[in-house]
Amino acid sequence: MFIDEVVVAVTSGKGGAGCISFRREKYAPMGGPDGGHGGWGGDAIVRAISHKNTLVDFRHVHVMKAKNGATGGPNNRTGKSADPLYVDVPAGTLVYDNETGLLLADLDQRGKELCVAKGGQGGRGNTAFVSSTHRAPRRADSGGPPEEISLRLELKMLADVGLIGFPSVGKSTLIARISGARPEIADYPFTTLIPNLGVVERFPRFPFVVADVPGLIEGAHQGKGLGIQFLKHVQRTSVLVHLLDCTREDPLGDYQAIRNELALFDESLAQRAELVALNKVDVFEEGANATELAPLRAQLEALGLKVFPISAVSGDSLDPLLKAAAKCVKRARKKLELEQEEQSPAPTPDA
Repeated sequence: MFIDEVVVAVTSGKGGAGCISFRREKYAPMGGPDGGHGGWGGDAIVRAISHKNTLVDFRHVHVMKAKNGATGGPNNRTGKSADPLYVDVPAGTLVYDNETGLLLADLDQRGKELCVAKGGQGGRGNTAFVSSTHRAPRRADSGGPPEEISLRLELKMLADVGLIGFPSVGKSTLIARISGARPEIADYPFTTLIPNLGVVERFPRFPFVVADVPGLIEGAHQGKGLGIQFLKHVQRTSVLVHLLDCTREDPLGDYQAIRNELALFDESLAQRAELVALNKVDVFEEGANATELAPLRAQLEALGLKVFPISAVSGDSLDPLLKAAAKCVKRARKKLELEQEEQSPAPTPDA
């Protein structure tokens, strides 16, 4: 099951109480206080990991709580601090405060972490209250209170290339042909009900991830079809491959309709690098597809688009498309690296 948005209540651990204790040794009947401090409660940390691509683990888990710190003991023994509670989510998860709607973090890389609730401080034992005028305090702190927060977790899948297009244009067939993904394939609309991810490894030194985004039809940005549910997954991609079924009545109209939906959902998608793949050219007689497709190809190229006639079923002419996609991905990654270098603080000169 694919789940990409959940609400979960997260609570850190309470700090352990301090101990009230006095030394009771045979030769020290008037021994002083020796109550130890309590341990810290566990922090609650949201952590991005790479081997998940859905939030399904939270389907039945709506409350998560870290352990409390241990109570301090006699002989100045400090209570054990609790281990952190790690809330593991897929890389690409946005973490929001559910009460305010504030974005707390974008965990867009494996290993990124965010402490959302700090564990309570351990209480002081009675040794902390000794003074020159109060030699035998019978006082200790209770542990610090935990913190609680309601989080909304929203997953936007991490992929380099997004396959977009109307239902039944061959997106699932294409991703199955170029990667190890095995989506359901059938000759009816909305076969694909969840985004599928696949890794293209035709270029051993430069693998990249492709996502098949399902359910895009006219009106998708308003909730028609499945588009409103999955359009957000296109936002992470650096390259769009627009698949057109060249056997349909008006492929150019299909292209413009989907482009309009993307722009209405997020204006920045209109500026995204894009390639157009004319699929199902294998239905034409050999040698005839160039003549049949020439007007459509000319119209698309007039819009400044790179067009690639392909057959997802047979695998014909896929290499030029994939090479062009890889080149766009390289360019996007390089641009991101430069932006991150510019944003990183300058090193402090040695004193």
